[in-house]
Amino acid sequence: MGIRSLGICGSLVLLAGCGGGDPQCTSEPQSAWMSEAAMQARVTQMGYKADVFKVSGNCYEIYGKDKDGRDVEVYFNPVTGEVVKSEVEG
Repeated sequence: MGIRSLGICGSLVLLAGCGGGDPQCTSEPQSAWMSEAAMQARVTQMGYKADVFKVSGNCYEIYGKDKDGRDVEVYFNPVTGEVVKSEVEG
């Protein structure tokens, strides 16, 4: 295998590792985050019912239901409360 082939294979391995996992929600320190209680209240106001609420990397994350009763996994920016990534099942 030539040097060029090794470089291409190495790049593909790195790209494959970057595709999954938690999104980047903020670069702010946790001291700038809204409290978990405030975020949970915001989640409810947005129409979600959180069965699980947790810190995931630099995000707040829920597993629960949306306003239509569909199963969701949602990542929120912990500073602004905005949805960063949402996955809806069903």
